[in-house]
Amino acid sequence: MPSDRIFGLICLITAVAYIAAATQIQTNLFSGEFLPKLFPLMIGGVAAICSLSILFKPDPDPAWPGPATWGAMAIAVLVLALYAVFLTPLGFLLPTALAAGILSYQISPRVRPAILSGLGLSLGLFLLFKYALGLGNIVAYRIPTGEKLWDAFTILIPFVGH
Repeated sequence: MPSDRIFGLICLITAVAYIAAATQIQTNLFSGEFLPKLFPLMIGGVAAICSLSILFKPDPDPAWPGPATWGAMAIAVLVLALYAVFLTPLGFLLPTALAAGILSYQISPRVRPAILSGLGLSLGLFLLFKYALGLGNIVAYRIPTGEKLWDAFTILIPFVGH
């Protein structure tokens, strides 16, 4: 129960900060005074209401996952962080195939279906984004230079780089 209240309080503080940031959105004469701010204010309002609900009516006693589940979640977060970092220097296909394959293996630990899922998802999403949705700025693959890989890698290491 205390963990739910702490989570609700953190969410409420975040929602209030989001609402405060939304009020600072610059508008121009043609877009109206309030219209660009409306959607972010609505999102912040819903988040604040939800966090108050969690704060004042927490679950009785949450069951926390075991260490194996926490480890799997840490691996998933690391894979997604690496995916975001290496997407630009390596292009779309290779990082997407690797990330989807690793995450698929975590869901069902069978090597062949995980590899096929990663390759299929990578190619399928590329075709969907590039040709069906017409997003022409997606690059399929890039041959990275050492400098571009180092620049991407230094994002992961604080205080290293330029």
